[in-house]
Amino acid sequence: MGIAYQRCGTCNSTWYFRRSFCPRCGAGAPANVEAKGEGTIEAVTTVTRAPSPEWKAYAPYTMVLVAMPEGFRMMAHAEPGVAIGDKVTAEFVAFGERSIPKFKKT
Repeated sequence: MGIAYQRCGTCNSTWYFRRSFCPRCGAGAPANVEAKGEGTIEAVTTVTRAPSPEWKAYAPYTMVLVAMPEGFRMMAHAEPGVAIGDKVTAEFVAFGERSIPKFKKT
């Protein structure tokens, strides 16, 4: 399982959230592509207050904004201790009933 993103065949724009059209030029039928799972940390925060009761057991946890070399940015979980500018790699981990990407230093 990898990190899926989309690319427009008309304007070559890339984005992370799945859509049925390009958010830049409006062209339909974007290509579904898989990222390598490597990137660079652009922002880091530690969540100490869980957003819901089911997430309370996981707090505190680290959230990051990662610039991916494929041309998009994504928000995801990360191991504690990562910093802005760190090169990171994603692995998929269980988080409640879901499997989510979690970044760690390379």
